Amino acid sequence: MIHIQSTQQLGQALRTARKQLGLTQSELALAAGVGVRFIVDLEAGKPTVRLETVMRVIEALGGQVMLDGLPDISEAP
Repeated sequence: MIHIQSTQQLGQALRTARKQLGLTQSELALAAGVGVRFIVDLEAGKPTVRLETVMRVIEALGGQVMLDGLPDISEAP
C-alpha cells in the first residue's frame, strides 16, 4: 500500500504505475476516457478538483482508492 500525502506523491505514484504497465500517457488517457493534458497535469502533481476523473485514471491503471483511519461506512446503521 502507498501512503499519499500530496498531489505530487499521487502524480509520481500514477506515473510509476503507468510506466510499469508499459503505457504511454496517450494510451492511459484513452483507457481512462480523459484528455492527455489531464494525465500530464495529474502526473505533474497539479491540484485538481475533478476527483471523479482522477478515480477513472486510477481504475484504468488497475488500482483502487482506499481510505485508512476513517469510519467504515459499510458498517453504518
